[in-house]
Amino acid sequence: MRTRPGVDWVEVHSENYFGAGGLDRHVLEHVRGSYPVSLHGVGLGIGSVEGFSEAHVASIRRLADWIEPALVSEHLCWSAAMGQHFNDLLPLPYTEEALDFVSARVRQVQDLLGRRMLLENVSSYVAFPESAIAEGEFLAELARRTGCGVLLDVNNLYVNQVNLGVDALTQIRSLPLSTAREIHLAGHLAEGEMLIDTHGDRVCDAVWRLYEAAIARFGPVATLIEWDTDVPELDVLLQEAAKARGRMGSINALAA
Repeated sequence: MRTRPGVDWVEVHSENYFGAGGLDRHVLEHVRGSYPVSLHGVGLGIGSVEGFSEAHVASIRRLADWIEPALVSEHLCWSAAMGQHFNDLLPLPYTEEALDFVSARVRQVQDLLGRRMLLENVSSYVAFPESAIAEGEFLAELARRTGCGVLLDVNNLYVNQVNLGVDALTQIRSLPLSTAREIHLAGHLAEGEMLIDTHGDRVCDAVWRLYEAAIARFGPVATLIEWDTDVPELDVLLQEAAKARGRMGSINALAA
């Protein structure tokens, strides 16, 4: 708020601003005066079979009507079962049954929001043996059926490639050109042979290469650096954002 750094836009977690007032909303209002804002939800659990909270969706809509965001996004995940809500973004089985179910749910939520939403691919540490559809194909078909867009988390693709053996480039190439409306980049933590999606470090070289492939396919897509743990000085975040801007510019120059 003091320095107005030269970033193109900012993203916030929707749930942090559900209150009717307070300092957080005051800060968001002032930031929105200088930058476009994207609302990114973490608590809806749109794939939970037990349902979702319409009050939660109503809170997102009130926030969106007030702040007029450039984008509204959620995670393609489930987070509730047996009467319990889990504070996690749990992966869906990629089956025809799940596709039918979540497609209906996305249409319902978009109707309640009165706007198009983006769904983000999540990081995974286990795979369902029932899954018969590749993640990229699942996302592509979900977008075709519902009109939603995709928030493509490139770091999550790489985490899943290492953890589950799925090819990240194949998932990128499975998405139609008009589907990806936003990209997330982040750092992760290596624990033995497994990667943990911590959002606590710089973007690694392998993820940067995947990002370049994504930009080559989808063009100049709004890109966010996520850094939620061990948050460094602002200059470090701005450096990472500048890297993304530079790589996007180089890829677009080559394409032209």
